[in-house]
Amino acid sequence: MATLEKLSDIEEVLSELRIEAINPSYSTGAEWGNVDQDRIKEILSPGTGKKIASVTMASANDYEKVITQAQNAFEVWRKIPAPKRGEVVRQIGLELRKYKEPLGKLVTLEMGKILQEGLGEVQEMIDICDFSVGLSRQLYGLSMHSERHEHRMYEQYHPLGIVGVISAFNFPVAVWSWNAMLAAVCGDVVIWKPSEKTPLTAIACQKIIKDVLKRNELPEGIFNLIIGDAEIGSLMSADKRVPLVSATGSTRMGKKVGETVGKRLGKSLLELGGNNAIIITAHANVEMAIRAAVFGAVGTAGQRCTSTRRLIVHESKYEAVKNRLLDIYPTLKIGNPLDENNLVGPLIDSDAVENFKAALEKVKEEGGNILTGGEVLYGKGYESGNFVTPAIVEAKNHYNIVQEETFAPILYLIKYEGTVNNAVDIQNDVKQGLSSAIFSDNLQETEYFLSYSGSDCGIANVNIGTSGAEIGGAFGGEKETGGGRESGSDAWKVYMRRQTNTINYSKELPLAQGIKFEI
Repeated sequence: MATLEKLSDIEEVLSELRIEAINPSYSTGAEWGNVDQDRIKEILSPGTGKKIASVTMASANDYEKVITQAQNAFEVWRKIPAPKRGEVVRQIGLELRKYKEPLGKLVTLEMGKILQEGLGEVQEMIDICDFSVGLSRQLYGLSMHSERHEHRMYEQYHPLGIVGVISAFNFPVAVWSWNAMLAAVCGDVVIWKPSEKTPLTAIACQKIIKDVLKRNELPEGIFNLIIGDAEIGSLMSADKRVPLVSATGSTRMGKKVGETVGKRLGKSLLELGGNNAIIITAHANVEMAIRAAVFGAVGTAGQRCTSTRRLIVHESKYEAVKNRLLDIYPTLKIGNPLDENNLVGPLIDSDAVENFKAALEKVKEEGGNILTGGEVLYGKGYESGNFVTPAIVEAKNHYNIVQEETFAPILYLIKYEGTVNNAVDIQNDVKQGLSSAIFSDNLQETEYFLSYSGSDCGIANVNIGTSGAEIGGAFGGEKETGGGRESGSDAWKVYMRRQTNTINYSKELPLAQGIKFEI
């Protein structure tokens, strides 16, 4: 059943997170914009189709106010020592811990992912705060030996300035935090444009951060929020005052952002579409692989960029895998995502449902066979038309629709013959290159998968699924996924400008490469 918890519980969550009935269009920390009745947008819960609250959509004038405050704040924030910036981020992490439960519920209420995933998303924010605190003392540059006598060379990193973050609805807060917390310890200020489908969680985070900044007597404009549609994203992408734009979303959107930023020779960090596959070889532990495939395919109702969309199975395991999946899928509990008994929540909106239905029609036209699922659930307790039954489809990798990313719980079952080389060729034969996985207990197969001849994705896993990345590793992909890297490892470097320094402490002026130039 899709009935949400009683209304008083929802109102309690909104009250605790200070979400108003109508919320302003922007915030620079202490300052919040005015409510404009002519620019109101209602935010509906995908689980009920009912209004949660309303927001004001930003104008170009609102954007200019935010940019001005961010520029002013950068002049202060960049001069604060990095470990002290890390201390502020540490306090943000502590505040997020206090609000983990209501914020996780709001993620679920607004986006539709099940409560465990909503809480997990808030935990990602907490984890990246912890990571960033340690990073604030590790913004290392290298020291190099000079070829010139009595010279010293080294490199250092400086803050970029304003970092624009355009986030997607499917991870309404976590991906922003990957960018914002790293950028903050690097000395940058952040302007966040959340998805217009999920702005309430962004407002809640901004209010939590505002309290931390106030306690530390810091200026507004370090963490900024602006709620708007594609117009605001376009302004940010074209703005030379924003040296880096980090955008998460579809490949189509990313190409527009990348082109606009590139025309002004700015920097872009793009996390775009995925068409992720799990390979199950003849030497796989099938039960492990099935568990990973089911979570990867139906988690967040198939609306993760790392969702498992293709299952490439060796012919010797194919029937066993298919039958096991057909046993499990009808038992998946679909409904109210706030009910912890349910494993599958709703799609984000009616457009997503239409895309789900259209993809299934297209795959049938191309010769695919729908084995189970594909229904839209409405009535009988399902208060919105956004619930669907996850589908399994026998298909070929070359089908046009299989080559595309459909943000919905559709799992394409693909058979392969011969060696693991053939499976990897199938996996790589798509335009996207985000996440990939292989299940095999054969060392030669797994090492081939991880070699230069193997997976062409930014993420390649062995005996775990395609989704559920940890924050310690750099996250991102290749090809039409955009090539960006966020979160862990040395992803922090994209938020800073690199500078090479050479110091001459001699009394002479020798040139490099032994060049003689006498005057």
